[in-house]
Amino acid sequence: MTGPKLAVALEYERPHAPRVTAIGRDKLAEHIVELAEQHGVPLHENPPLAAALSQVELDAEIPEKLYRAVAEVLGYVLRVSGKAKESRAGPPAP
Repeated sequence: MTGPKLAVALEYERPHAPRVTAIGRDKLAEHIVELAEQHGVPLHENPPLAAALSQVELDAEIPEKLYRAVAEVLGYVLRVSGKAKESRAGPPAP
């Protein structure tokens, strides 16, 4: 099995749009995935979306035309990481 040919990392902090924080091809893509795995960052494979996001400048917010696709990925990531339940429940009681 070969590693990813393209990897794109996103950062999302409300209320802003997600930003592209890393783009890598071949060996660099493998390194991005390895770092994500080491730090417990959920991964989602979507080659067409990665290709579109790889055209965005580093540290730039994603374009509006990609909001829906990225929102689906963020929903997946939140479900996988268990944060969706936490955010719906509100902040923990003091």
